Amino acid sequence: MAIHFTSLSEILDQDYDCVIDVRSPAEFAEDHWPGAVNLPVLDNEERAEVGTIYVQESPFLARKVGAAKVFHNAADHVEQRLSHHPGSWRPLVYCWRGGQRSGSFTWLLQQIGWRADVVEGGYQSYRRLVNDYLYKATLPHRFVALDGYTGTAKTEILKRVASLGGQVLDLEEVAHHRGSLLGDFSTPQPSQKAFESEIAGQLARMNADRAVLVEAESSKIGARIIPPRLWAGMKQAPRINIEAPVAARCQYLVAGYDDILSNSDMLRDRLDGLRAHRSNAVVDGWLQLIADGDKPGLTAALIQQHYDPAYETARRAIGAEVVRTLRADDLGEGELDRLAAEILQELNQL
Repeated sequence: MAIHFTSLSEILDQDYDCVIDVRSPAEFAEDHWPGAVNLPVLDNEERAEVGTIYVQESPFLARKVGAAKVFHNAADHVEQRLSHHPGSWRPLVYCWRGGQRSGSFTWLLQQIGWRADVVEGGYQSYRRLVNDYLYKATLPHRFVALDGYTGTAKTEILKRVASLGGQVLDLEEVAHHRGSLLGDFSTPQPSQKAFESEIAGQLARMNADRAVLVEAESSKIGARIIPPRLWAGMKQAPRINIEAPVAARCQYLVAGYDDILSNSDMLRDRLDGLRAHRSNAVVDGWLQLIADGDKPGLTAALIQQHYDPAYETARRAIGAEVVRTLRADDLGEGELDRLAAEILQELNQL
């Protein structure tokens, strides 16, 4: 039976025991349904081989070769990974567009006696729903942006607000990037499609009657682009602004970015590329601080000579309303807890 889904909420609320993605590992890595497991019936090399036969020899030969590989791999999955399931097991299966790969695997599972269904339209039907949600429909959420200069612990405050029960969309966590020139995570960024899938999934699960706290960002986080409907909501969102002394911000950044500040070669390469935006004298000063191993000095210089001026320019361009400013003398545990509690109280009133 082919199952048709008409909304992201239906997909997120489906009650199948397991969602199985039978596409190749490369397709799965780019993006997949929330919570799906990958049991490929053609691996990356086999999929390329069958595709080449289809184009260069004949569709019939490609289907014949592909079928043999699909059922061989499907049998291996049944024997090695699925044999422990009882007869009442109810999996949902999809491939790229609900065609031969998912259809063949679902048929085999049904012949065994499992209550398997296939997704009508496959991954493409899911991707259309994500695209409609983030690119076409008006998001129903009320966003509140957490604003403040670099080093005001906004991401840490977001996490604390979430732990207190606030609705939070942490875009830097989703993007695997800290949202600045030196913001790389140790893990690579997800694909744009996977980035959008996670955003759509989180928002679709949220209560539209409650405000959603999101960090004030630019339209890109690393190489990932914030979807336009979300970006429009973020630009219009009222802002809660965090202020802290430069010394406190510097101390916070030196501790949080030690991995970056310790990578002298990468730092020199990244900062040297800013000569188009900052004077040679300023950039040369940064490079000298790197050579001297002066992490606090470099951090303070970057704050005052690059990050704060850039932030002011972006803030003026957006022109968002600041509904409240919270000041902290330091960014220690106690102050961060206080800020999170006050922000949650503000969210509940907006």
